[in-house]
Amino acid sequence: MARYEAAGYRVVARNWRCPLGELDLVLVRGPTLIFCEVKTRSGSALGGGYEAVGWQKQRKLQHLAEAFLAASAVLADEVRFDVATVALALDGGLTVHVFESAF
Repeated sequence: MARYEAAGYRVVARNWRCPLGELDLVLVRGPTLIFCEVKTRSGSALGGGYEAVGWQKQRKLQHLAEAFLAASAVLADEVRFDVATVALALDGGLTVHVFESAF
């Protein structure tokens, strides 16, 4: 989230929930509303976080985004879906990579 805020994004919602599930981050920058799925990994045995967002998860996130738009007063000219991967290092450090327009 800090990475987005440093780049001028405004956080609209964090861990937004509805009966369909949860959206990790909803942000806005200019005319674009961004739905960001955050995946954290402590190792590479299961692959990177980005790989965990397959077509089924993408479809679910799209449905969640529709539910968010229907339930909120947020208006946007554009909608974008990002995936942020957080890798935990053995020394406790974090590496964050954001895949903009991931799907």
